[in-house]
Amino acid sequence: MSVKLLTSKLLSIFLASALFWHFEAKASDEGHGGEKNFDISTMIFHHIGDAHEWHFADIGDTHLSISLPVILFSSDRGLETFSFSSLKAHDGHALVHQDYSIDHHGKIISTLPGREIFAFMPDAHAAHQEGAVKVYNISITKNIASLFLSVLILFAVFIPVAKGYSKRKGSAPKGIQSFFEPIVVFIRDEIALPNIGAKSDRYMPFLLTVFFFIWFNNLLGLIPGGANLTGNIAVTFSLAFITLLITVFSGNKDYWMHILWTPGIPMWLRPIMLPVELVGIISKPFSLMVRLFANITAGHVIILSLLGLTFIFKSIGVGVAATLFSTVMSLLELFVAILQAYVFTLLSAMYFGQATAEHEHDHADGHH
Repeated sequence: MSVKLLTSKLLSIFLASALFWHFEAKASDEGHGGEKNFDISTMIFHHIGDAHEWHFADIGDTHLSISLPVILFSSDRGLETFSFSSLKAHDGHALVHQDYSIDHHGKIISTLPGREIFAFMPDAHAAHQEGAVKVYNISITKNIASLFLSVLILFAVFIPVAKGYSKRKGSAPKGIQSFFEPIVVFIRDEIALPNIGAKSDRYMPFLLTVFFFIWFNNLLGLIPGGANLTGNIAVTFSLAFITLLITVFSGNKDYWMHILWTPGIPMWLRPIMLPVELVGIISKPFSLMVRLFANITAGHVIILSLLGLTFIFKSIGVGVAATLFSTVMSLLELFVAILQAYVFTLLSAMYFGQATAEHEHDHADGHH
């Protein structure tokens, strides 16, 4: 019964997802007089990218979205805050508010000459004005709002779990604690202990946090209208950078001696190996960053592409096939969501273990 119930719920979710894309594509065509072809690339990048509003669907002329706070800071005006809805009319056209507006990509621009908007992730194609007043965009975007939401969910889930351990010491877990305890034990016994060893306890808080953070956000990204947080390169970079910092500051003497003065190789080759080893330190977290970003983004793009084929070919047969394939891909993405969290956690534990491992050297120079 539980398997049937889970299957029915999953099918309901994916049928709702297909209905969501139907309403949105229909509204897109109606907004252009019903003559313009469906732009699948715009639809895909709109949903996997960040934005100043959390858009769910368009049903007819009704836009289901939440406008997020815009926060700007400049040296001449100081801090400016207002809602993104002040810059966008109900029909989608740009408005001017406090000398700011939006371009056709939805990015905030200044309507006054000599002022330029700077964000944490600036547009590489933007033409920067010489001597322009810099206006820093530190707004709460969709990805940041999703980040806050995921943190609240993590607190709501694991604070009761932690309280359950303190109240029921030595007794069998109950409720939500019984679901998460096997996962916590698995991370401890199958990831941390084999790869880090006796010092694994000090790294368990980070390993558990990064595992559940990635897993929960991967799942939230699969919900129709959800944000693609773990498919954002800035987020995966931040997670990988934290892993890098922990690895570097955890490194013992053996770890740094292996990097700075590699044993077991001829003396003349050691200076050549030094830059190779240093590049290796950076390449490991870089691979973590790219792997998580690419896998999550690729899954979203494939599902969106399959759903978009229905509106390109405008065929019932293509629609049925696309719905079946997208449903299978969505089920696969549920597995990928936890797999990528596992891989990131496992590789992080391996890097920590390499940094803290102690080796016995028979000879000081590394030769045998």
